[in-house]
Amino acid sequence: MNLQGKRALITGGSSGIGFAIADAMLAKGAQIVITGRRPDVLSTAAERLRAGGGRVDYVAADVSTEKGRETTLKFALEKLGGLDVLVNNAGGVRAGRLEDTTEAEIRTMVEVDLVAPILLTRAALPKLRASTNGLVVNITSGIALVAAPFYATYAGVKSGLAKFGESLRRELNGEGVHVMTVYPGATDTPMMSSSRAGPELGFTHEPAAAVADAVIAGIEENAFEVIRGGEARAKMIVLNREDPAALDKRFLDLKSALGEAVRDHSAL
Repeated sequence: MNLQGKRALITGGSSGIGFAIADAMLAKGAQIVITGRRPDVLSTAAERLRAGGGRVDYVAADVSTEKGRETTLKFALEKLGGLDVLVNNAGGVRAGRLEDTTEAEIRTMVEVDLVAPILLTRAALPKLRASTNGLVVNITSGIALVAAPFYATYAGVKSGLAKFGESLRRELNGEGVHVMTVYPGATDTPMMSSSRAGPELGFTHEPAAAVADAVIAGIEENAFEVIRGGEARAKMIVLNREDPAALDKRFLDLKSALGEAVRDHSAL
């Protein structure tokens, strides 16, 4: 897809990967609407994005609610006059042992990371199909490919989103709407600020701009998926499939330190 002139809606676009994708899309000539829950943060983000001369509008809404999704999509269609690209980027995480995770935290992850993108995509599909060259981009996580301990619910919902995208891609094949799935690794974003897991535990953070550049490249190549993490992640994916017990042993050796490092990791 050539992004010049394309109309894009990016959820969670006020910071982190969503902001970086918005910035990269603007550089390619797209028109953007970003959404998030905090009006002040959105306003600041929009001003920064507009500094490059691109067209950016924003709407404060919670896409995990029916009203928030309706508000978001209505605003985007009014500002853009249609929709070519939907980026489901908004997400939340609460790490730690499952028995220490509250029901409210679990339900929030399910609603924000899985239910919201499914329902927003469903609502947007008629407009994406009408564009005749529509695209859905789902931002999942590397944990959806190789699940780490202390992220049980997060791994479940992100892998669910990945399989939702895979199924939908095949459902929409030949109908003018493509679906691409993105698997970021640990990324230097506000969402990761409460995690103390570093390279010694396998969490080497890369800049959000690097993820965004890879997303843009994937869009331009009509890729099915974008996987971050390089050769190390690729080896883990193979090992997880061919010898999962070996990976279990590796995580067992790290489990105590990892549990301590991520027990306060929360961004909901």
